[in-house]
Amino acid sequence: MEGKFHFAIDRGGTFTDIWCLLPDGSTRQLKLLSEDPKNYQDAPREGIRRIMEQFLNKPLPASVPIDPSWIAWVRMGTTVATNALLERKGERTALLVTKGFKDLLYIGNQARPSIFDLKICMPECLYEKVIEVDERVVIHDNVKQVSHRDPQPRLDTAVTGEQVAIWKELDTEKLRKDLLKVYSDGIRSIAVVLLHSYMYDKHEVMVRAIAEEVGFTQVSLSSVIMPMCRAVPRGHTACADAYLTPSIKSYVTGFASGFAGGLTNLNVMFMQSDGGLTSARMFSGAKAMLSGPAGGVVGYATTSYQPETKVPVIGFDMGGTSTDVSRYAGSYEHVMESYTAGITVQAPQLDINTVAAGGGSRLFFRSGMFVVGPESAGADPGPVCYWKGGHLTITDANLMLNRILPEHFPSIFGETQDQPLDREATMKAFQVLTDEINDYMACQGNGEKHFTKEEVAIGFIDVANETMCRPIRALTTGKGYDTSKHVLSCFGGAGGQHACAIAASLGMKQVIIHKYAGILSAYGMALADVVSEHQQPFASAYTRENFDRVQAEVSALKLATCKELLNQGFSSDCIDYEVYLNLRYKGTDCALMCSPPTSDDKLHGTQPMTYDGFLSTFLFKYETEFGFTIADREIIVDDIRVRGVGKCISPEEPDLSVDSDSVLLPAKVIPCYFGNSYHDTSLYLFRDLKPGQILSGPAIIIDANSTILVEPQCKASITLKGDIHIEVHSLSSVSIGQELDPIQLAIFSHRFMSIAEQMGRVLQRTSISTNIKERLDFSCAVFGPEGGLVANAPHIPVHLGAMQETVQYQIRMLGDEIKRGDVLLSNHPKAGGSHLPDLTVITPVFRPEDDKSRPVFFVASRGHHADIGGKTPGSMPPNSTSIYEEGAVFKTFKLVKEGEFQEKEVTEALNAPAQHPGCTGTRNLSDNLSDLRAQVAANQKGIKLITSLIEEYDLPLVQAYMAHIQHNAEEAVRDMLKEVAAETMQTLGTNILRAEDFMDDGSKIQLTVSLDSAKGTAVFDFDGTARQVVGNCNAPRAVTLSAVIYSLRCMVGRDIPLNQGCLKPVTVIIPPGCILDPEEDAAVVGGNVLTSQRIVDVIFKAFNVCAASQGCMNNVTFGDGSTGYYETVAGGAGAGPGWQGRSGVHTHMTNTRITDPEIVERRYSVLVSKFYLNEGSGGQGLYRGGDGVLRELTFCKEMVLSILTERRVFSPYGLQGGLDGRKGQNLLIKKDGAVIELGGKYGCPVYPGDTLHMETPGGGGWGEPGDVEIKEDKSCGLQQRGSVYTYRRLQESA
Repeated sequence: MEGKFHFAIDRGGTFTDIWCLLPDGSTRQLKLLSEDPKNYQDAPREGIRRIMEQFLNKPLPASVPIDPSWIAWVRMGTTVATNALLERKGERTALLVTKGFKDLLYIGNQARPSIFDLKICMPECLYEKVIEVDERVVIHDNVKQVSHRDPQPRLDTAVTGEQVAIWKELDTEKLRKDLLKVYSDGIRSIAVVLLHSYMYDKHEVMVRAIAEEVGFTQVSLSSVIMPMCRAVPRGHTACADAYLTPSIKSYVTGFASGFAGGLTNLNVMFMQSDGGLTSARMFSGAKAMLSGPAGGVVGYATTSYQPETKVPVIGFDMGGTSTDVSRYAGSYEHVMESYTAGITVQAPQLDINTVAAGGGSRLFFRSGMFVVGPESAGADPGPVCYWKGGHLTITDANLMLNRILPEHFPSIFGETQDQPLDREATMKAFQVLTDEINDYMACQGNGEKHFTKEEVAIGFIDVANETMCRPIRALTTGKGYDTSKHVLSCFGGAGGQHACAIAASLGMKQVIIHKYAGILSAYGMALADVVSEHQQPFASAYTRENFDRVQAEVSALKLATCKELLNQGFSSDCIDYEVYLNLRYKGTDCALMCSPPTSDDKLHGTQPMTYDGFLSTFLFKYETEFGFTIADREIIVDDIRVRGVGKCISPEEPDLSVDSDSVLLPAKVIPCYFGNSYHDTSLYLFRDLKPGQILSGPAIIIDANSTILVEPQCKASITLKGDIHIEVHSLSSVSIGQELDPIQLAIFSHRFMSIAEQMGRVLQRTSISTNIKERLDFSCAVFGPEGGLVANAPHIPVHLGAMQETVQYQIRMLGDEIKRGDVLLSNHPKAGGSHLPDLTVITPVFRPEDDKSRPVFFVASRGHHADIGGKTPGSMPPNSTSIYEEGAVFKTFKLVKEGEFQEKEVTEALNAPAQHPGCTGTRNLSDNLSDLRAQVAANQKGIKLITSLIEEYDLPLVQAYMAHIQHNAEEAVRDMLKEVAAETMQTLGTNILRAEDFMDDGSKIQLTVSLDSAKGTAVFDFDGTARQVVGNCNAPRAVTLSAVIYSLRCMVGRDIPLNQGCLKPVTVIIPPGCILDPEEDAAVVGGNVLTSQRIVDVIFKAFNVCAASQGCMNNVTFGDGSTGYYETVAGGAGAGPGWQGRSGVHTHMTNTRITDPEIVERRYSVLVSKFYLNEGSGGQGLYRGGDGVLRELTFCKEMVLSILTERRVFSPYGLQGGLDGRKGQNLLIKKDGAVIELGGKYGCPVYPGDTLHMETPGGGGWGEPGDVEIKEDKSCGLQQRGSVYTYRRLQESA
């Protein structure tokens, strides 16, 4: 490595960071703007030129190509792909997809990203045109009973060893014509995703050959990019590759053009999303999403993790607009699927979690609460201190408190771009905000609490810190790890100001800040290895008999990986292999990538492969993450993956000399604000610090690229390598009173929400059923002593507020009979239930030291059980007329009595439905019992966390802030109602709003809303609503309240605590015995999934908020005695003032994901024949309603089909002159061609060859149709990512 330059570069969105090992062994760092067209064409190349020019002491003109003979290597991470994806500035691309699925990627999993946004904002698709490829491949075993037209389909063998039937041979002639047409439009890049190509790629290979003959320069096959089951993420990944790879190649070519000979004599490697380097020629779009951030993970993992102690590390990279959080415990944590910039990417990526909290996060005071983000000020206008008339941000707060010093910050601001940060403007802006807060406090009768500017600024910092702690807790405790048993490795420009406080809040004892923390992502490139990966589906049981096949596949994948690394200059003895099997229990969707265990004395990174080794890894990982293993359950190998690692010689940082005679003196002492006062704070320049020196806080360390805050009671030491290690102690706390403090209000709100979230993680980990463990169809919540909701997570619309009714019913019924050691179970509609499969488990929280007290809190968890008996599998019969036909009923039942689980009694109750004609007891008792125990365990976690919170503060204080949080939600709703009342009076001249709509059977839902603009109250009066019906579209009162809360939250338009306070300004009047509050024995299963949607439509119609959405969940169930399947199908969203309705999406009270067509066809005897948008079904208007979808399912064996749908008679309404959306339709196309109209609700047997044809309703239009095309804003703000964000998205689409 001697005698040449070694460059490691992170080309970020704003800055390009460069670390260089010079020929003499010394190092150099450089930071420059990524875009500066007036001064240079390419930032990395300019940085290389400047460093070489300075070291060689001779001019290197930018116009002359650089001599690459001086350069050993260049390693680079780049945001070129990410930026092109975010800004949708990639290559023009066409999508080729199996005929009948042209909108498959547009629809995706049909869930909307934010459940309360009526304007459903989803990034645009990457493809411009679609070609439907006339071909079809099916899995032969699943379609044997379906006769096929002559000639009989050809059979072939897939790579998994399974037989496939070629139901439709590829129509090459039509394909060529279609490709020529797209080519003539100027498109040169295509992505190809054909159903089941992950296991049978021959049709995709044929498509590539024809496309290349036509002249396409980029052909991305999904079977090559990522051969894994599930067409939607595989197709998105292929699209990303086709869309981004040309941009990457163009960038690489441009970069190389500045060197003599281009890439021929230049060793350039690029960082991939998985943390491994690859050659420039193999760098592709699908593997480039996290190219830059991956360098930071490699950097902190290599420098902060100590193999001797094995203490895991949390990486904390805080930038201007967001913060990246990750974890390293001796090996990189990869996810095989992630959601990035609106698309699901199926490729190995480091699990880097991006949250919307950074230095540029904006500060708000809303309805009495301090709120940080998620909006960011960005770079323009930026924070107030940037001289551009910007917004108050976290950066301003740190500047306000003297934690950022203008004289040590680049002077690049103002019109002349040479001014320092504007501290005076920041102080003025904080004074304005402080006056607003104090005025609010005085109006609330709390005038004795008077804030200073400094108290407001540090309050926002405290709230921001708590905001960033939540994803770290989710990344650790959510996966079974103790957060406090980690160290925090902090890097990035803004993180050093918050590291001590965040570590202390999480119970961590040490913070590590590397000497290159400001450019650690660049330095990580220098430390990374070269990686090549190959993967193949296997789709067979994991047995000793099949292990020889596993080994044979591994050997083949190793050969392919080795060949790639040998071509990149590695010798075979420098290559290690990591072998992974993607394993899951049969019947579950939760697959885990498992490698055999490694021994501590292992010299090489290639693990010994044994059957027992993979099995033990799977069982250990499953138990760690989920709390148990499933005995006697078959394990499936979905995929085999081999990761080849070409080991690079990383540069060694020498130990620095210790100067024992040096005296540690600060550059100066300044006042800096901590706690509730200014402290004399020593300021040190990092370049002056020596190994062995120790700094006691409070102190500030100024580096060229960052500011590091050593808080009081913390101690920093300089290591032999020149890094900073901070010993963290509990920070001094400020005395808190029971009176309202807006800062503590925000912090307690986060704490209560964190309790509910951690309860949910325990429930997911310890449950066993697919519904709870994988579909995440559950909610957990915290309640006050009177049963009022405090915090609820996740926000499943139909659960909002409903559990509160359940808890309060138990309090009314049992009173003092609720004892310590009791756990209650309930699901009855009259006891606050939604529908019977949703079982609610409630546990009282008592003061630990008081045996005779009443409960001080309650915790509860509500989970959807797959079956609890009744007329049909799944306990959702389409034609039920009594609640007893829908499953087991629990009104007030002690599941645990004085600490003893009542297994015998609950088993009897679950089997009780068999007493009713045509019904059976539960069809899966073991799962019911396991999930009920998991719900009890989740509640115990909540009790432990609440008890800890009480011990940290005290009970009166915790309960006081519980009340404050509820009052805050009340105030937010009152403010909204006042605004609506004022607007209504101005436009309509009245504060009385009315609306009605009809269910398909003619039952009317009528609403009168009376608004009081002075008090900010509303009366929702459903008088005039039809009486309960004989069928099952009766909605329990709790479901009606959930619909009201959901609608109010949507109209508020921003995050507020969803708790009891939301309904405080609202009086809801529901006539007893009507369809919205039926009698005790009324059937209700349709009320939960159908009537709830109509209630929301009526509310929004009354408030004139938006046109009606599809108003239905389109429930489809089919099965036989051995299997069952349930899905809900998307439709069109209603348009509103300023937005088009989204097509092919779930709306309002549901957000359930639809199963990928390849999974449906692999697991069930059914074919997804068609699935695309039903064009023109959305109502016309100034803004169009969204289109519904057309979906066809062809059955391959005899089964029972049930459908439960609405909007088949009455159309979704348009508003303000917009036209209605089209009604839905359900048809059964018999094998012999006969077509039968099924109506909205029907159950019948189906036979092989029968097809269900469903057209779902479109959304209504808004405004009178006109010739003017309305351009709407489709920007979607910061794109979060990572497993924590993915988990939350999955929760909110349960």
